[in-house]
Amino acid sequence: MVVGEVGTRTDILVIGAGPGGYAAALRCADRGRQVTLVERDQVGGTCLNVGCIPSKVLIHAAEVAALPSVSSALGIEVTTRVDMPRVQAHIVEVVAGLTGGVQQLLDAAGVEVVTGTARFARPERVVVAKGDGVHHIEFDQCIIATGSRPVELPGLPFDGERILDSTGAVHLTEVPERLVVVGAGYIGVELGTAFAKLGSHVTMVEAQDRILPELDVTLGRVVAHRLRELGVEVITSGQAQNLTDDGLIVTVGNDQLTIPAHRVVVAVGRRPNTDDLGLDVAQVPLDDRGLVMVDAGRRATRRVLAIGDITAGPALAHKATAEAYIAAASACAEVAAFDPAVIPAVVFSDPEVVTVGLTATDALDQGIGATTFRFPLGASARARTLDRPRGQGELVADEDGTVIGVHLVGAGVSELAGEAALAVEMAATLEDLAATIHPHPTLSEVLPEMAQGALGHPLHVRRR
Repeated sequence: MVVGEVGTRTDILVIGAGPGGYAAALRCADRGRQVTLVERDQVGGTCLNVGCIPSKVLIHAAEVAALPSVSSALGIEVTTRVDMPRVQAHIVEVVAGLTGGVQQLLDAAGVEVVTGTARFARPERVVVAKGDGVHHIEFDQCIIATGSRPVELPGLPFDGERILDSTGAVHLTEVPERLVVVGAGYIGVELGTAFAKLGSHVTMVEAQDRILPELDVTLGRVVAHRLRELGVEVITSGQAQNLTDDGLIVTVGNDQLTIPAHRVVVAVGRRPNTDDLGLDVAQVPLDDRGLVMVDAGRRATRRVLAIGDITAGPALAHKATAEAYIAAASACAEVAAFDPAVIPAVVFSDPEVVTVGLTATDALDQGIGATTFRFPLGASARARTLDRPRGQGELVADEDGTVIGVHLVGAGVSELAGEAALAVEMAATLEDLAATIHPHPTLSEVLPEMAQGALGHPLHVRRR
């Protein structure tokens, strides 16, 4: 052993303190294990500090800023003024409250938190570097939860000034007069919508032929209509090239456009943080996308497990947390497997989108003789009382009447994602959903309404 390499030892080492990492650390500590958690930045990771939580605070602030455009229909005239430094101060306050709560939980559980960047030195040892100092930690089991980072386009390198990633956009201290968002997936649509409501002239550039290309076309169509109402210009089948003093250069087919831009936000995807961990030293297998290959118990090798964005599947915080429970059990020598029926996804756009399980197209592609029913939110009493009737729900059931998919687009539908996921996970039938009494007037009534319609007995819409 080289002099100076004597370090500490722990039962379980967790690398990365995001939603997956800190959940894994807490679950292992619950089982009486000695746990060390390494985080290079701040507890809470990308989601709590610069991603999910700050962006949702910004989206809520944008909703409030846009009140004058919707309140007049209710007979209420209001005016608003956006003070971005105060918005940012509020974001900091919300984030501090949540991350502080996580830190308290870790302290109470006896989890040791080490700040620094971890890299494998041996299959059973990592070195943690911070500044000029290093710290060596040996472990019995290691759970990697290092997350992901935004993809950078060759012609649009992030400079923190005119060209921003999603983190930079969320923390802007002024509303750009002209903002161009490259990428109209869920992150791009959320940010573009928010800044349009805050007062920016927003242009969105999407390489594919429609916004939200990862979702069913009927869901994206409703969001696209609302973007037009907000004055957002959407350019599809466009390739962003580079930024000049005159604006962003975009090619659409054989045409070249110059889009004026004070700021450009690039939101074209994320890549796993696996390239600087020394995983080859630990013999951790990676696929061609740089994702860690794991079994159902989240195990990559005899000693190393992996969860979250660095493994296959959607890069969602709640997926990472669910995988953390399985990884913690496996690391503690219990038998466990990650095998969810569905992983719900939500887009916090305007209106919101929820997608759970199979769409009608998915079912057809898989040879399932599915029954589907669409319910317009205009027939929802609650949507009407909120003066937000635009949108729809679609329920998909298999040949046996088991619910296999629920897809919603409308104001406030994000709060229905959990019940929709539970219905699919528990293999609820159309009869189960239709017979469950839902309170009136709430948006949750959309679920039994769809089930009743799929059974051939719609109540508040006409029979097909």
